[in-house]
Amino acid sequence: MLRSYLSLTKPSICLLVLITGAAALVWEGSFTREPLHFLMVMVGLFSTAGCANALNQYLERDRDALMKRTAKRRPLPTGQITPRSALVFAVTTGVLGVGIFAAWFNAFSALLALATILFYAFFYTLYLKPRTAQNIVIGGAAGAMGPVIAWAAATDLQGMTWVPWVMFGIIFLWTPPHFWALALCLQEDYKANPLPMMPNVAGEKSTLRQMVVYTVALIAISLSLVWAQAGMIYMVTALVTGGLFLWKAVLSLQQRETRQYWGLFGYSIVYLFVLFGAMMVDVMLRFPGVRG
Repeated sequence: MLRSYLSLTKPSICLLVLITGAAALVWEGSFTREPLHFLMVMVGLFSTAGCANALNQYLERDRDALMKRTAKRRPLPTGQITPRSALVFAVTTGVLGVGIFAAWFNAFSALLALATILFYAFFYTLYLKPRTAQNIVIGGAAGAMGPVIAWAAATDLQGMTWVPWVMFGIIFLWTPPHFWALALCLQEDYKANPLPMMPNVAGEKSTLRQMVVYTVALIAISLSLVWAQAGMIYMVTALVTGGLFLWKAVLSLQQRETRQYWGLFGYSIVYLFVLFGAMMVDVMLRFPGVRG
C-alpha cells in the first residue's frame, strides 16, 4: 500500500525536481551550511511535485486505463487505491508542500509552489493535454520550476537572479526531446488513447526535426551559465553531454528506428542528472569554504 501511494507521486519525476532544486540551492549557497533548511526545501519540493503528479493521475485515471504502459502499472487503473483515497492523498501532500514553504521560508516560494500544482494538475492535464500537440512544451514549465522555487525559498523575491531561470530554461527545453522520444516509442498507445501527441499529429519526421532544434537550443542555454561564472567542470560536462544528446537526436532523425528512440529517451534522463550533478560538483569544488 505504501508503494502504491508513493507511485502516485511519480518518484522518478520527483527525483528530477529534487536534483534540480538542490543544484539551485548549492549554486545560491545560503543553505549549504544549514542542512535543516536544505532538507526542508527538499521535503517541500517533493510534496509539491508529488501533489501535482498525484492529481494528474487522479484526473487521468480513465485515460490511464486505456494505455498498456499505465493500465497495469499505476495504482488507480489497477484498483490498488480508490479515487477518493488518491484525491485525499494528493490534497494532503499539496497542503504540506505549500505549507512548508509558507511557514518555514516565505510567501513568494509558497505562491510559486501553489501555482505549479495548479498549472500542472489542472491547466496542463485538463486543458492542454487533450487539445494541443504543444501540450508537453507548455506543460513542461511546471516540471522546470524546481530550481526557481528552491532559490525563492532561500532568498525571497528580492534575491532572485537570472541563474535559476536559466536552470528553468534548461529543463523546459529538455522536456520536448525527452518526452517526444517516449511518445515516438508509444505511438500505438496514444492512438488507443486519443491525445494529440506530436508524433501522432505531425508525424515522426517533423517531430524528430523539432527535437533536434530543441536540443540545439538546450545546449546553447546550458552554456550560457558561463556568464554566471560556471567553472570548467560544468562547461566541459555541458559540452560533452550536450554534444552526445544532439548526436543521438540527429541519429534518430536519420534512422527513424524504435531502438534509437528508446536510446534517446534513456540518455535524456542520464543527461539531465549528470548536467545538474556537474553544476553542484563544480560549485562545491571551486567554493569549498562558502558551499559547505
